[in-house]
Amino acid sequence: MTVLFVLAVVVAPSSAQQPRVGGPGPTLTQPAPLLANRVPSSPPIVYNGRVGQLDVRVPKVQAQPSVDGRLDEAVWGEASILTGFSQYQPVDRQPADDSTEVLVMYTDHAIYFGIRAFEGHGSVAANQADRDKIGSSDHVELFLDTFNDRRRALAFSVNPLGIQSDGTYIEGHGTDRSQDFLFESKGRVTAYGYEIEICIPFKNIRYQQTPVQQWGVQVLRRVMHSGHEQTWTPAERSAPSFLEQSGRLLNLTGLKRGLVMDVNPVMTAINKGAPSSATDPSWRYRGQDPEFGGNVRWGVTPNMSLNATVNPDFSQVEADVGQTIYDPRSAISFPEKRPFFLEANENFQVPNSLIYTRRIASPMGAAKLSGKIGGTNVGLLSAVDDGSATAPGSANPAYNLVRLRRDVGPQSNIGMVYTDRMQGGDYNRVIGFDSRLLLGKRHVLSSQVAGSFTGVGGASEDGRPLFDFTLARTGRSSGFNLVFEGTHPQFAASSGFLSRTGIVRAVFQPRHTWFPKNSVFQTVSFTTISDNTWEWDRFIQGAEPNDIKMNTNTTAMLRGGWGANLYTWTETFKYPAYLYTNYFVERRDAVGAVIDTVPYTGTDRLTNFGMISRVSTPQWKKFSGSAEIIGGQDDNFDEWSSAWVLFSTTEVDWRPTDKIRANGRYLEQRVHRKSDGSLVRLRSIPRLKLEYQVSRPVFVRIVGQYDGLKVDALRDDSRTGNPILVRTATGYRPAAPIDRGGLRVDWLFSYQPNPGTVFFMGYGANFGSDLFRPTDLQRTADGFFVKLSYVFRAR
Repeated sequence: MTVLFVLAVVVAPSSAQQPRVGGPGPTLTQPAPLLANRVPSSPPIVYNGRVGQLDVRVPKVQAQPSVDGRLDEAVWGEASILTGFSQYQPVDRQPADDSTEVLVMYTDHAIYFGIRAFEGHGSVAANQADRDKIGSSDHVELFLDTFNDRRRALAFSVNPLGIQSDGTYIEGHGTDRSQDFLFESKGRVTAYGYEIEICIPFKNIRYQQTPVQQWGVQVLRRVMHSGHEQTWTPAERSAPSFLEQSGRLLNLTGLKRGLVMDVNPVMTAINKGAPSSATDPSWRYRGQDPEFGGNVRWGVTPNMSLNATVNPDFSQVEADVGQTIYDPRSAISFPEKRPFFLEANENFQVPNSLIYTRRIASPMGAAKLSGKIGGTNVGLLSAVDDGSATAPGSANPAYNLVRLRRDVGPQSNIGMVYTDRMQGGDYNRVIGFDSRLLLGKRHVLSSQVAGSFTGVGGASEDGRPLFDFTLARTGRSSGFNLVFEGTHPQFAASSGFLSRTGIVRAVFQPRHTWFPKNSVFQTVSFTTISDNTWEWDRFIQGAEPNDIKMNTNTTAMLRGGWGANLYTWTETFKYPAYLYTNYFVERRDAVGAVIDTVPYTGTDRLTNFGMISRVSTPQWKKFSGSAEIIGGQDDNFDEWSSAWVLFSTTEVDWRPTDKIRANGRYLEQRVHRKSDGSLVRLRSIPRLKLEYQVSRPVFVRIVGQYDGLKVDALRDDSRTGNPILVRTATGYRPAAPIDRGGLRVDWLFSYQPNPGTVFFMGYGANFGSDLFRPTDLQRTADGFFVKLSYVFRAR
């Protein structure tokens, strides 16, 4: 049987509620059930974060508690105790308003951290939820830096009902919750707060390959009713490193993993429906044979794993959330969701997204090796795509991706990336080097240089550069960011994602933060932003920037968990001629007769000004929400003229019971001509998601998203007012109005007892209309799908 490593976190009441227990540190508030089972001859060792007791000697125990959310077994009396939490947000390094204790012990096969949280200021927010969706609940998050390198940590979060969320925290990037680890947790709400037990097997995590282990540890508690975050060790939010401010678990010995081998067969069946033909509207379903695939994971060593996949399932059981494009010069990306590519993906993270695995559209097979060797993080991935996203008859694309990152000093690193996409005789290769260097105590210099080498049809473009340098000064009250970056117009990254190429950009952002006392405001931060962007050739020639921006950003955290933000912009944009290569103007005389057709030439510069305001509510037990409004004078990119814009986004979360969740989101984008106030563009995306958590592993979800678009017939609004024509292969056509709408509906039944073992059954349908009118929608496609996946784990 697998033996589990359990973490117990305890939040204690005030001294008036519970008796005291002595220890080597300050007096400690201790729950009565633990006192009753305490071994008198071995009192607990107490580590108080606020007084700097951060090196924890963890006792090794023989007995293994059952993970039931009750800390009443005698073995918990042997655990060391972490206490003395500090506030982290909104005002850091102050004593926490809520009392929290953390118990820790371990066995040969697992470490035990256990939790009792006392809530004396408000009610506990505890909701049944799907995995990784506990942000609306009170919860405790554990950061285990198993390589003790202060650069990344495994993050394990649990809410008061034992619902899990997990991922990997990476310094400078935050927590990536796309990965799932197998661990056990139970929790319960009590009269004084809540208790949790967490059990993490050694065989399901990576750690150093040494006989004596030292791990970094930090514990963070989130209290929903107040909006506070509290950490065991006093941590400054603006410090260069969050993990550098962690404590340590010392002298972990005799850790046993056993054989680490997972085999994960997957079956997916789809039955798609559509009209029989363009002339026959009768509905027809085209059943397909089930597709079989699978994944294999082998823990080669405690710090390295080998993964392989055949025909991986995309696992996208709901449509990507709709996004609007504010600037057509920049592309948007969507997150990776396939389990194979998410496994250990922190080893493939590269600045500027030079590795973006969604480029591998439908792989026939893939393999990757990832982990850490000494002080070097290693990621190697090879894949062969089936060519479904390429031209018919072309060769299958093959990908080889290499990512290495070496630790240097206490908080610095250097890295290398190499990507290679080959298809027949064509290729795209990128090689790059990057670093993150801590200069003194407050300055961080991040840099990256890369080159792309591309060959298509026998012609090649070699050595096209990319560079990115950022100098940041961190500080509690003040700091700044200085950015200088650029990408050659022909720099290509077929294995990565670049939002925009062919530009050079320089940004300077000084910041100051205030911490008012006895005020409704807890923190107020003000940032000024000087942001200049050149087209590559203009920068080389020494010309003035194309886009000149002077913006401000003010962010405030209010008491009770409220948040507010005000962003202002004052900017000028130069005419981007390359966007309008196929634009022409149909010249007309005074009576409307066509004279001729001439190339379109836009106004040289447009001046913009406006503001963005955003407010967010606290995470109340049953409700939370946010609203954002963007308004002012901005670019009308459709016609390259100044326009009045009004963009709004409203989102609400409603949890009428601990099992029912509703999320509503409405996004609207309006662009009106400044000349006469007429509507140029309207984009409307309402989205509604309803979920019922039948039990911890079972939920039902329904999602509906409508996407409506209206664009007026285009005209040369900033100059002549004449119609705009678009050049095509057969001549010129008017830039006619667009009026359309589309609805996507998905429902899903999910049974997921643990990561990798799932049963999904769902239905999705598309409805379209030639008018921006939901009542006129007609079904255009639909489909049923079933997915079965089971993980066989070696014992």
